[in-house]
Amino acid sequence: MNNHPIRRALVSVSDKTGLVEFARVLAKHKVEVLSTGGTAKAIAAAGLPVREVSDFTGFPEMLGGRVKTLHPKVHGGILGLRDEPEHVHAMQKHGIAPIDLVVVNLYPFEQTVAAGAPFAECIEQIDIGGPAMIRSSAKNHAYVTVVVDAADLAEVAREMDANAGATSPDLRRRLAAKAFARTAAYDAAIAAWFAQQQAPGTPGDSLPERIVMVGQRTLSLRYGENPHQIGALYRSADPRPGVASARQVQGKELSYNNLGDADAAIELAAEFDGPAVAIIKHANPCGVAIGDTLTDAYRRALACDPVSAFGGIVAANRPLDGAAAAEIVKIFTEVVIAPDADAAALATFASKKNLRLLLIGHMPDARTLGLTVRSLAGGLLVQTRDAAMVEAAALKVVTKRAPTDAELRDLLFGMRVCKHVKSNAIVFAKNGATTAIGAGQMSRLDSVRIARAKADDAAKAAGVAKSDTIGSVVASDAFFPFADGLIAAAEAGATAIMQPGGSMRDDEVIRAADERGLAMVFSGIRHFRH
Repeated sequence: MNNHPIRRALVSVSDKTGLVEFARVLAKHKVEVLSTGGTAKAIAAAGLPVREVSDFTGFPEMLGGRVKTLHPKVHGGILGLRDEPEHVHAMQKHGIAPIDLVVVNLYPFEQTVAAGAPFAECIEQIDIGGPAMIRSSAKNHAYVTVVVDAADLAEVAREMDANAGATSPDLRRRLAAKAFARTAAYDAAIAAWFAQQQAPGTPGDSLPERIVMVGQRTLSLRYGENPHQIGALYRSADPRPGVASARQVQGKELSYNNLGDADAAIELAAEFDGPAVAIIKHANPCGVAIGDTLTDAYRRALACDPVSAFGGIVAANRPLDGAAAAEIVKIFTEVVIAPDADAAALATFASKKNLRLLLIGHMPDARTLGLTVRSLAGGLLVQTRDAAMVEAAALKVVTKRAPTDAELRDLLFGMRVCKHVKSNAIVFAKNGATTAIGAGQMSRLDSVRIARAKADDAAKAAGVAKSDTIGSVVASDAFFPFADGLIAAAEAGATAIMQPGGSMRDDEVIRAADERGLAMVFSGIRHFRH
């Protein structure tokens, strides 16, 4: 491939950033400009020469603008090989003039979906002619320069100025790669949206036969999970608010682990309707509480495990105020994430220049299904999000003693936290706050033991005579396979238990609970998290 001069350009853009300036460059190099609709009007309004595509093709726009560039004179002009005699002969025979530059933005489908537009409006924003022209141009990049991003217009202009109106093979190839990535992402966004319109609503429904994902890199990270790994953040078409769409107000550059932990934190905080705070360390909660205010909730969440909370991630489900911010900055915190923050909170956080503050606008809905995706070697593991909510009416009391109203409230609270703890998961809770958490152990008994040991350590550090697990309740993400885990929970001071049930030894576990005067309920819902 050689430098190829641009003599004719087709320009049709929805994003008109830099359009007029670039049109002046084309005029300077005596390039014939073909255009449509609003793009043609904008160029003409600047006093620059432009020719309507309908005049070029001899065929009018029709069907409400759906058909305007889908014509042999357009695609033949783009796809024709300039050094292939058969192509040259056919183009001359049919009056097809070569098109050397295509500048096209696609209809704003992704933005329309993100704005919550109705189904029919989203359908109308699916571009057909644009992707076809982009793909044709990219395929024939030996002769055609294709631009899909206004940010690339300046580089094309520089090359044209430096090369008497021509572009280099290297630039054309790079822009072709970017063009194919754009159309692939566009089609993936459409396919993903269609899949969401018929997302599975019951366990019996099937997931799509084919799944497509698209992401736009929004942040290059210093490294991945470890310094020897490369990492980046990509924004998907999923409109769910969260870390990927958050605005970083202040603080150091975010790390791969910061982003993962912040996501876990805000999703947990979203489980609760009243003021709630979740503190996360290495993807697991080390303290969660609800309260009358965020300040109250934070203090109680911190009390669960103040040692692990050091250098952790704090998520709140309400806009942060000055009082809450003042409490949070008392210890070193890596990231704070919330829907918003008032002026007093912003001023307080500003005093801690390394603290990263992320604001997401509004909270995600914990009850929304959606899909979660995990990469495997050679494939993807896909499932619906765990949006199940354990409700009091669905619980089954299996012991002689039923839980009190206070115990029941804490059991329901504890299970919402348990849902976000790595399995095997055990959560001790009392008065709307976690008192101990055991996470990610191979044995459920070990999770109970670790939770109790951490609670004992917290009590000693606080100068309290008794552990906060005494008089608490316990939520377990899955059934107790043996009675030993329940017995250990009782020995730690628990008075009531919630678990899904379903073990071969349920009778043995129930009997152990009755012997110790515990109340136990089965939820029928397992919350494994790996």
